[in-house]
Amino acid sequence: MTAADGAQAILVLNAGSSSIKFCVFRLDTGVPTRDLCGQVSGLATAARLSMRRAGQVLVDAALAQGAVPHAEALDQLLDDLHRHLGDARIVGVGHRVVHGGLEYMAPVAVDAAVLAKLERYVPLAPLHQPHNLAAIRVMLRRLPGIPEVACFDTAFHRTVPEVAQRFALPPRLAEAGVRRYGFHGLSYEYIASRLPSLDARAASGRTVVFHLGNGSSMCAMLGGRSVATTMGFTALDGLPMGTRCGALDPGVLLFLMDELKLGPREIEHLIYHESGLLGMSGVSSDVRDLLASREPHAQLALEVFVYRAGRELGSLAAALGGLDAVVFTAGIGENQPEIRARIGAAASWLGIELDTQANLRHGPCITTPHSRVAAYVVPTDEESMIARHVLGLLGK
Repeated sequence: MTAADGAQAILVLNAGSSSIKFCVFRLDTGVPTRDLCGQVSGLATAARLSMRRAGQVLVDAALAQGAVPHAEALDQLLDDLHRHLGDARIVGVGHRVVHGGLEYMAPVAVDAAVLAKLERYVPLAPLHQPHNLAAIRVMLRRLPGIPEVACFDTAFHRTVPEVAQRFALPPRLAEAGVRRYGFHGLSYEYIASRLPSLDARAASGRTVVFHLGNGSSMCAMLGGRSVATTMGFTALDGLPMGTRCGALDPGVLLFLMDELKLGPREIEHLIYHESGLLGMSGVSSDVRDLLASREPHAQLALEVFVYRAGRELGSLAAALGGLDAVVFTAGIGENQPEIRARIGAAASWLGIELDTQANLRHGPCITTPHSRVAAYVVPTDEESMIARHVLGLLGK
């Protein structure tokens, strides 16, 4: 397209179960530049649309009382968005899609055939995939002719060796898709893109990234490529999370079915919504609340979280054959120096020596000059990673 076509923009959508986050990137300079951002929150209770530009609030309004369908919320979002885009027009839409299976190793333009294939992965990501795909359908209807691009959280981990993807199950199950996929790939991909400017040794060497948030995982990178990760077949595996259990002996599920007579949907709700930090503490799924709480169970929940992170770090360092650097990112990783300090102390045997003041300042480098392993705090930016992918598929 030429300059005569006017200013161009990419819309990035991240549709979850109770919210829709969005961001508009202008292409004035040929590089995606963040413009409008916001979200529709409270879809299951009382939906509210907020929109801001450079810190200025443009919209902050209730949409409706009670639950609001995703399609209705997206229609309202688009109407308001067009009023604030100015001279820009949307030339592509990027969607975060949690699961791309083994088939999708890179972002893809979505049509009806691709949507049908992605439906197969709904059982593997029931909290996210249905809403991701619902948003794509609405955009195909509202913006006909505009490319819709699916960007997958699993794609970054397709470089993981086969030996690290396999479960100790019969081959027929692996062939049916029962294997480790890994998630949070867009976040890890963004961190990998930042490493060369931070630490050449970490970028080309052995780095473990802690993506710690309401959903938490860790990834071992060798030369910026994923070789192992803590999440597996679904986004339940690995670390304890806000409300998800993390790694669990399969025998526990058999016990819940046989002895406590829980059905599949009851178990699903338990391990997705009633476990993790919330389940252990009985207080909150939010680390800030747990750090402030005097309840013994709240402190135990944090201890378990830190213990598991430290233990997984040892496992991932073994997969890498050593360790050059670690990176903390996402909500907890970026903003909670106490959690970083505890994990760092647990990992001192690996040669990590945190600098207390640098850690309190949130880095970017939070280790002492004498530390054998460097540690960094790097804010993640999955939205800009998606915008870059859309720009690539548009051929710009």
